[in-house]
Amino acid sequence: MRNSIVFMVSLLVLIPLLNACKKVIKLELNTATPQIVIEGNIYDQPGPYVVKIFKSVNFDQSSIYPPVTGATVIIRDSSGHSDQLTENQPGSYLTSMTTGMPGESYSLSVTTTDGQSYTANSTMPDPVSIGKIYFQNSLIGHNIYPGITFADPANISNYYRLVLFLNNVRQPDMNVTDDRLSEGKTITYLIRLRDTDIKLITGDLVAIWLESVDKGVYEYFRTAGREGGQSASPANPTSNISNGALGYFNACSVRSLSSKVP
Repeated sequence: MRNSIVFMVSLLVLIPLLNACKKVIKLELNTATPQIVIEGNIYDQPGPYVVKIFKSVNFDQSSIYPPVTGATVIIRDSSGHSDQLTENQPGSYLTSMTTGMPGESYSLSVTTTDGQSYTANSTMPDPVSIGKIYFQNSLIGHNIYPGITFADPANISNYYRLVLFLNNVRQPDMNVTDDRLSEGKTITYLIRLRDTDIKLITGDLVAIWLESVDKGVYEYFRTAGREGGQSASPANPTSNISNGALGYFNACSVRSLSSKVP
């Protein structure tokens, strides 16, 4: 009984002290000023090609990005051709004359209605063909992962981006690699899906693009991670676009291969 009385007295003394020590912690959410995001791709495949321009949003807002309309968008190549793009949808600009050719360098110029200008450059590397698609079972969880093999060209630094399609749906994962440790050799690349809810099963159609990209584009996707570079956080990826814009301008050659999961 005596011990119980001592416990109750101690508790009554401690409660006011605990209340007195409470401190309200205010979380400073990301309220950065929206930034312009530019995403453009040119392929060694028939156009037209698209440049998308929109504004970033804070992480606590919806994922609907406000389009940037009325911009003047021009693409020039190293052969002297110039192509002023047409806005076919809000924030989406289409080429009419540009043709993607390996070895060609392309420059992008964007001027918005408020007078801000942005530029970027990208050189299209030669394409690299995929040798085969293979599938590997995981040691834990009974997952199936797709992968490819391809022969890296010798005597040149090469950078690659892999784009995965599952049952004709493009997946958002960032997959990039280079030949720093495997120049001139056969490269094997296994794609591990970050979305753990996706499980490959027999009969699923898998298609993989192998994009040969230049170093600036590689650095963007290497640092972008899963967010895709659309956040306005201190960890923004390394863009190859000037004047503080987010996003990328990518002139790349593409080879693709598809296979069903056995």
